[in-house]
Amino acid sequence: MKFLIIQNAFIGDVILATAVTEKLHQHYPNAQIDFMLRAGNESLLKKHPFINEVYVWEKKINKYKNLFSILSLVREMKYDYVINLHRFGSSGFITAFSGAKHRIGFSKNGFSFFFTQKFKHKIGDGTHEVERNNQLIAHLTDERMSKPKLYPSENDFAKAKEISGDKKYVCIAPASVWFTKQFPKEKWIELINELKDVTVFLIGAQNDFELCEQIKSQIPNPKSQIFNLSGELSLLETAALFQNAQMNYLNDSAPMHIASAMNAQTTAIFCSTTPAFGFVPLSDNFQIVETKEKLDCRPCGLHGHKQCPKGHFKCALTIDVKEILR
Repeated sequence: MKFLIIQNAFIGDVILATAVTEKLHQHYPNAQIDFMLRAGNESLLKKHPFINEVYVWEKKINKYKNLFSILSLVREMKYDYVINLHRFGSSGFITAFSGAKHRIGFSKNGFSFFFTQKFKHKIGDGTHEVERNNQLIAHLTDERMSKPKLYPSENDFAKAKEISGDKKYVCIAPASVWFTKQFPKEKWIELINELKDVTVFLIGAQNDFELCEQIKSQIPNPKSQIFNLSGELSLLETAALFQNAQMNYLNDSAPMHIASAMNAQTTAIFCSTTPAFGFVPLSDNFQIVETKEKLDCRPCGLHGHKQCPKGHFKCALTIDVKEILR
């Protein structure tokens, strides 16, 4: 049996898609499971124990040439099932012309009329994205969803241990691609000022370094040690560090899903988006914090915006830091 899973969206989407990998492996332990994703996300699946081949679609250079090259490789593999978790045309094109006997995906995909099975993808009713994904394979497995899971290597855990030592620590990832999903800088400063007897690791990509440095520098007399690790850790090293944190304070963004896939303790802060979209943490121990104000402008969109459409950003600024610490 050969399966190809496709998820060409963002880091968090790829992480959530690993739940499908887990479920297929449980039911078909001897099957070949391959994965297709966009360039930049492939390190998430490095040395994954259940994934045989990872197709990496480079979109920034020769986008369509690379897409056709992947299609040629996919057709050569003669997959039994192509399971498409992505809802957009590029992945639908691969699925439609993959040559697989069974082509499964969401009806929102522009090529879904070529699929042998298609399912609705409804956002806003509280159904988790992992549950939505699981419906694509429920007839092959069962109705119960598996949780997403990442597999850092021994070297990744060694790096995390080298950084943390024997300290009690918390991790904070203050940035987000979308401004309105990002807890404001002054609020992170307020939170860190309340933390005592614990080391604080600020986590992010290289382009988050300045934000993290501003947060760090604007706490003149911190009660905790603060380290800016932006750009220093790979995604799987970050996952390893999250696992043993006393708490991970995170936006509704990719780091939240990384922590979730490590079953790490998570406090997820929702600003412009809401838990009803179905992207909440799945750790055994998590809490969700959001404004208690009834705002008729929230949510203002599925992914957020580069600035608050109303100009007041009340969905973030009215969140009580004490509620987060509670």
